[in-house]
Amino acid sequence: MLGLAVLFFFVSTFVLALYVFSIVTKALELYEDKYATKGTATLGDMFMFISPAQLMTITLIIAFVLSMLGFVIFGWFGAILLFAIGFVLPFKGIAMLRKRRIAKFNVQLVDALAQMSAAFKAGLTLQQAMESISREVPAPLGQEFGLTIKELKLGSPTEEALENLNKRVGSEDLDLVVTATNVARKLGGNMAEMYEIIAATIRERFRLEGKIRALTSQGKMQAWVVGLMPLFLGIVMNAMRPDLMGPFLRSTFGKIVIAIILVMEIMGIWLIYKIVDIDV
Repeated sequence: MLGLAVLFFFVSTFVLALYVFSIVTKALELYEDKYATKGTATLGDMFMFISPAQLMTITLIIAFVLSMLGFVIFGWFGAILLFAIGFVLPFKGIAMLRKRRIAKFNVQLVDALAQMSAAFKAGLTLQQAMESISREVPAPLGQEFGLTIKELKLGSPTEEALENLNKRVGSEDLDLVVTATNVARKLGGNMAEMYEIIAATIRERFRLEGKIRALTSQGKMQAWVVGLMPLFLGIVMNAMRPDLMGPFLRSTFGKIVIAIILVMEIMGIWLIYKIVDIDV
């Protein structure tokens, strides 16, 4: 009878393990199809080429390392929490890289528009002006313009090549330039003067954004000060009275309280950033 019970236990455990493994495998496949593929496409738009499988491997490594770190510091609860964060972290990093690339592109675009305006006045065509800039300006604008020139030389229509450029970069300033260029090509107009006006508009927006950043920097600093204060006080109290803080930190209730505090702190910082984030 005991042998049958042991056999039943092992068989049940094996079946349960297979079921859990199948669920995890399907979840990873869904994650790879939905997020990893999108992430690699975003990296490809930034001329950083990597396969979804490679990105998935990197994500798993990050999640595993963070989970081990969480287990050492906080136990199983921290391991599970940091494991979940590890799956989100790479894509947040990709989004940050894309945001920085767009910001750098917009800065380069202002000078490029001025150069293109001068090129139009000198009698150059749109393709010639873009090709000249692609050779002189570094990445990312030089890369993007260079790829657009290759598309034009391969026979792509100008409107299609410009729209592809707009989709790859994802810049609102470039969207304005592409829309104005396509309209001017269809209806006619002084493109040199148009580019000068757009460049002046973007410069003015940069000036306003800089002023807004200066005015809202205090609010952002306050968010970090207020957010990190509980952590600082917790470290101080743990150093002063480890006999009181030790049992609290090791208990399940203490870990739950700390998790709630962390979530509320993150939500508070995010909310403050949303309040001071003013679009121009």
